[in-house]
Amino acid sequence: MQYVKLEDLVSYIDLEPIFYPADVQSRIYTPEIIRPGLQMAGYFDWFSFERVQVMGRAEMFYLSTLDEDIRKQRLDKFFSYPIPALIVANDMAIDELLIYYAKKYKRPVFKSNQKTDKLVNILINFLEEELAEETTLHGVCLEVYGVGVLIKGKSGIGKSETSLELINRGHRLVADDAVIIKKLDNNLKATCPELTQHLMEIRGIGILDIKHLFGVGSIRIEQFVELVIELEEWDQNKEYDRIGTDEDYTDILGIKIPTVVIPVRPGRNTSAIVEVAAKNYRQKLLGYNPLETYNRKFRGLYN
Repeated sequence: MQYVKLEDLVSYIDLEPIFYPADVQSRIYTPEIIRPGLQMAGYFDWFSFERVQVMGRAEMFYLSTLDEDIRKQRLDKFFSYPIPALIVANDMAIDELLIYYAKKYKRPVFKSNQKTDKLVNILINFLEEELAEETTLHGVCLEVYGVGVLIKGKSGIGKSETSLELINRGHRLVADDAVIIKKLDNNLKATCPELTQHLMEIRGIGILDIKHLFGVGSIRIEQFVELVIELEEWDQNKEYDRIGTDEDYTDILGIKIPTVVIPVRPGRNTSAIVEVAAKNYRQKLLGYNPLETYNRKFRGLYN
């Protein structure tokens, strides 16, 4: 099961530790956040204690209005659950009783100067991405005319060489060889392993640092994948699509991505074909399909 370490969350959001026991290794398994107002009111049925807890002005002011004995009971019961962490928003002063019971049960407590709603949004966005379903694919990912393109194919087919030519034409590299794909809602976000970031391997030359060779404008840290280009060796016995009637898709983490199969042989300018495939995809998004235009003209001639 995927999880996020609490220290990674704290580092990302820059939280101020109020009580952070060194011997407690909290793990977060869900991107959902809870504001425990009902729990402060005494209702613990269906308490989602496995979520990160966030208190804002409403919860803290309500807590301050409670009789001290009731406040002790509520906080004692609240912290008796194995919550991963409590974060108090709006840079509010924290009740000494709250800190006492956090220490009693060794539950981490932090403070943030962010407003409550903004803090919740930051937490959810970070946790959703970190806990997203993930896979690593062999290929090259680039941004071509604003379209996230994943180039796949057998080893040695020319993926990196084609990609290098595309970068030389002004397009941007996301990842070469190993492409990390994360599923976010109905989108696929591609990133590169830290070890190979901005690097590309070209047979006969070796490892190239694309950022240093072509400048910062030649790379992207991440990109949503919208189109798959499948490179394969030309097979003279295979019938290839000539007018665009075939609609192929590649299933990645349950999402179907439009796919163009490009047969590779000497004399074909593969990088130019990839560019045209990206442009064609974009114009379809804008509502223009050249095949439909062709079909209308064809029917007009023979009807």
